[in-house]
Amino acid sequence: MTAPDATKPILSINSIEVIYDHVILVLKGVSLTVPEGGIVAILGANGAGKSTTLKSISNLLKSERGAVTKGSIEFKGERVDMLTPSDLVKRGCIQVMEGRHCFGHLTIEENLLTGAFTRRDGNAAVKADLERVYTYFPRLRERRTSLAGYTSGGEQQMCAIGRALMSRPTMILLDEPSMGLAPQIVAQIFEIVKDINTRDKVSFLLAEQNTNVALKYATYGYILENGRVVMDGTAQSLRENEDVKEFYLGAGGGDRKSFRDGKSYKRRKRWLA
Repeated sequence: MTAPDATKPILSINSIEVIYDHVILVLKGVSLTVPEGGIVAILGANGAGKSTTLKSISNLLKSERGAVTKGSIEFKGERVDMLTPSDLVKRGCIQVMEGRHCFGHLTIEENLLTGAFTRRDGNAAVKADLERVYTYFPRLRERRTSLAGYTSGGEQQMCAIGRALMSRPTMILLDEPSMGLAPQIVAQIFEIVKDINTRDKVSFLLAEQNTNVALKYATYGYILENGRVVMDGTAQSLRENEDVKEFYLGAGGGDRKSFRDGKSYKRRKRWLA
């Protein structure tokens, strides 16, 4: 499978299989890489395996009775699929969960400070990073004393990303950041993600159903279907691909075909060959 580029990868997933409840095979030989300082998108419909892929990396599968049964996952050149989630956070990789999962009974600032729980570099460093988060997200500064449960979906998504930044990560796994948000807020959040990537060199692996916005900001993408990678390439090549246009970018016209109809299905079979 083609790698995003020649840059040294910060993350490598090598032919992993994931099984839930000892019987349900969800991921089937998924491989992908994320270059250091890159933004890579995992694309696909709901149920394709995007979130499971991220949880495989962050080691959150066990909480859902899932396990990586084959393959390996390497972060910064070291195998990490047997670590605990907190160990991985300490090494610099953290996941922002789908649905944001802010602590509704805590203020925005208290939520942000929970992201620094694993740090041992002193209060001054934590306060400096809190100020950095407020620089990226001015809206959070305005709402710092508000209970997170009473803020908007966009503010909660900003809070969740800011909380992840407080752990001083070198890589963030971002799961469905556009879910339930207005297009204007989605664009604002993705611009901030791009800014964080450019200024702080934080790598991103994002799982996203909104293929249009994901391919606008990512440099490389992998398309998942039924737990398999069926296509990968640069963001530009995916945007220009006729199959991607038809099935993921809404460019197939009003009378769209299913994958199993004629010519389109034959093209799709080539992906799986």
